[in-house]
Amino acid sequence: MAKRKTAFWDGFLFAIFVAAVVAFVPDPAFAQMAPRTSGWVVVPKSQGRLTAQDLGLVINVNDPYSVEVGEFYAHARKLLPEQVLRIEVPVKPTLTPEEFDALKSAVESHFGPDIQALALAWTQPFAVNCNSITGALSLGYDAELCNHSCAPSRPSPYFNAPTARPFSELKLRPSMLIAANDAASAKSLIERGVRADHSLGLRGAPPVHAYFVATKDRVRSARAPLFPPAGPVRAFGIDVHVESTQFIENAQRLLLYQTGAAKVEKLDTLHWVPGALADHLTSFGGRLDRRTGQMTALEWIASGATASYGTVSEPCSHPQKFPHPQLLLSHYAQGSTAIEAYWKSVAWPQQGVFIGEPLAAPFSKR
Repeated sequence: MAKRKTAFWDGFLFAIFVAAVVAFVPDPAFAQMAPRTSGWVVVPKSQGRLTAQDLGLVINVNDPYSVEVGEFYAHARKLLPEQVLRIEVPVKPTLTPEEFDALKSAVESHFGPDIQALALAWTQPFAVNCNSITGALSLGYDAELCNHSCAPSRPSPYFNAPTARPFSELKLRPSMLIAANDAASAKSLIERGVRADHSLGLRGAPPVHAYFVATKDRVRSARAPLFPPAGPVRAFGIDVHVESTQFIENAQRLLLYQTGAAKVEKLDTLHWVPGALADHLTSFGGRLDRRTGQMTALEWIASGATASYGTVSEPCSHPQKFPHPQLLLSHYAQGSTAIEAYWKSVAWPQQGVFIGEPLAAPFSKR
């Protein structure tokens, strides 16, 4: 993780940390992410959530994993035939811009205006040059970013937005890979997502736990000033824990775990609830081919989480390129799906790949 930051961003982080008012915020993403008090940041009231009828599924017929997992997902979420696109895509970690253009054109031609979000039934490809495939597909491919991957990337109009109709209102379809180590693990992931629906925030149920961890790695702990206040959030049945440690272990009824580390230990001791979210701030958590020596987002899925996030190229330690802790939890607790909560929590998602079961919504009402 490169440590290079602008003088402005150093001052900006300090302003957040002392809960001061930031007077100079040239980008709307900064304005939404910046002011913090001793309480929670402001999150707009959700206007609903995505449902199965809003989702388009893309299956790569060149990839046996994609075919098996895609068909399983279509059945699990009861998708209609017209909600599924079967297409040939190269099975490799990174697409060229030309290969990506063919995919994007097919998606835009197949899905009509009612499709608000996309599920991609594969683990690879996960990138288009330095862009993540989810960032490029949802925001458009940004070739210039590859010359300066540490620079600010395109702000997402979906960041902290109330809408449940992102394509209709913003001309943006958030996308997520149904990614796992193998097809059997992906099917378990899907089953966790379906089982999560309407399962939390119930009166009289024991609380679930959200852990926000600042490690000794100060650069990868850049999100620590954005952590929520510790304590119970009784309206949703969530206990928030803010820790300074290298890792947590033996946590029960775990809903959310965010930390900063190249590798996270003791994942095999954690007990997740269906629909749990987890990610770690590091440079290459989205390189799902595991060639960097850093832990990938797939390890969260393998341990029992239902959705995760990681960057595919060097982002430097800009917190805007990673999920905002408070926004992720707050949108999810309102009843949003995993794909909505994760996308609404990242101000600059061009380099970040979202993975998991998109429609998991544990706090949604029946």
